[in-house]
Amino acid sequence: AISLRLPDELLESLEALAKSVDRPKAQLIRKALEAYLAEYADYQLALDRLRDKDDAMITGHELRKRLGL
Repeated sequence: AISLRLPDELLESLEALAKSVDRPKAQLIRKALEAYLAEYADYQLALDRLRDKDDAMITGHELRKRLGL
C-alpha cells in the first residue's frame, strides 16, 4: 500500500473523474501510473537511441524515400 498527498485541485479532479466514470480513485491512479511508466520507458528508449553514436540518423526525406512514400 502507498499513501500520498495530493494538492486539493488534483484531488478534486480525481474525485470528479472517478464519479463520472463510476470507477474507484485507486483504479484511476493505477491506470494513470501504468500509462506514465510505459510512456517514460518509451521516452528513455528514444533518448538512449538518440545518444547512441553507432545508431545512424537519417532525415525525414530519406525515411520517406526508403518507405516508398
